[in-house]
Amino acid sequence: MTEEPQGTVRASGPPADGAPEPAPEPAPSAAPAPGAAQLRPPAGESGTAAGELPSRVRPPGLAEAADALATAAHERRTVLFEGAGTALEWGAPVAETGLVLETSGLDRMISHAPEDWTVGVEAGMPLTRLQEVLAPAGQWLPVEPPTGGDGATLGGLLACGDAGPCRLKYGSLGDLVIGATLVLADGTVARTGGDVIKNVAGYDLVKLMAGSLGAFGLAVRLNLRVHPLPEATATLALPVDDAEGALTAARAVMRSPLEPVAVEWDGQRLLIRFQGTAESVAERGRLAPDVPGLAAARVLGEDAARAAWQRLSRLVRGEDGETVLRAGTHPARLPALLRRLNELTTGGAVEAELVSGVAQGLHTVVLRGGDAAEHAACLTAWRESVYGAGGSVTLRRRREGVDALAAAWGPAPPAVAVLRSLKRQFDPDDLCAPGRFAPWF
Repeated sequence: MTEEPQGTVRASGPPADGAPEPAPEPAPSAAPAPGAAQLRPPAGESGTAAGELPSRVRPPGLAEAADALATAAHERRTVLFEGAGTALEWGAPVAETGLVLETSGLDRMISHAPEDWTVGVEAGMPLTRLQEVLAPAGQWLPVEPPTGGDGATLGGLLACGDAGPCRLKYGSLGDLVIGATLVLADGTVARTGGDVIKNVAGYDLVKLMAGSLGAFGLAVRLNLRVHPLPEATATLALPVDDAEGALTAARAVMRSPLEPVAVEWDGQRLLIRFQGTAESVAERGRLAPDVPGLAAARVLGEDAARAAWQRLSRLVRGEDGETVLRAGTHPARLPALLRRLNELTTGGAVEAELVSGVAQGLHTVVLRGGDAAEHAACLTAWRESVYGAGGSVTLRRRREGVDALAAAWGPAPPAVAVLRSLKRQFDPDDLCAPGRFAPWF
């Protein structure tokens, strides 16, 4: 990265293909004096002595967010970024936080170019509101996380790497970002990418933020690629209650000309979703039973389809008192991992349920019943099996008491040295979400 005036850095050099750079924006100095941020605490929060930040702030714009982080860095205060609060349990518990920075004040639409299929927004905007804005133009952002209905913000979804079932076709939110404005731990403003789809420069910082759980800095503005809003959607349901059968059917679907946007197994049925024009969706529904292994598949009615996807979404998110694990493996590992899960829970008080984005190898395990010790033992043992299969596991929710009995993260991945190096570079004082990835860094 090269430094620019006013404490701004731009990643990966100038835009590619000769595209014009975004217009420069005023930015604060990298290290203003304490108290320089003209911030007010959120409604209901009391202030502090002059020259100090309150314990919780809600900046209304980029400059105020950068000033808040610069002031916190000057005061050596740790920071937790909070959007809708739908993923605060993910990963390891964050150590005591000196400042909570709410992003709900960063919720403006910056630009929308329907003809270019791009939109610029502040990262505190809820996904549902963006979809409402895009719909009249016949467009949408193709992510559908289980937390979307609870107000999940775009910045939070980037930080979590969450996307939902249509990730099979469209990828995660990070794959839809063409440019971003970020604020690093010391208040430095960084810009990466650009405003148009052909401009691919500067993706690196966005990829660093994707899935970082707020440990490397704050995304304030995002330029996003949008897609046509589907004219029609249909869901096929194939009864299949064993992992081997689900895997075989999913492979058949992916090899077929049906072009699904989502293929998920809920433990009893394989759910296959199509999108497109009304004619193409209807035709694929008629052709699906001719695909080997799909003869028993049936198109669900609109209400039944909605209920099926909502149930799946509830399972993936989990509820209070449950422990929820999200694993990523090669799709072929699903049957063995389900057998191992059944071995660990048979005869005990803990019940386990596994659902899977079987075509991608993304599995969610929900543990319920039993006590914290049983949840911790099952978590640790099943995670070892996933790691042994070359996969990874994120702890998304846990029963109270589990943290005292089991590590939130398993063995460090081979790339942990790179992650530690990046953490030292972007947040050398470990101010952003300290402990979120402990003990890795």
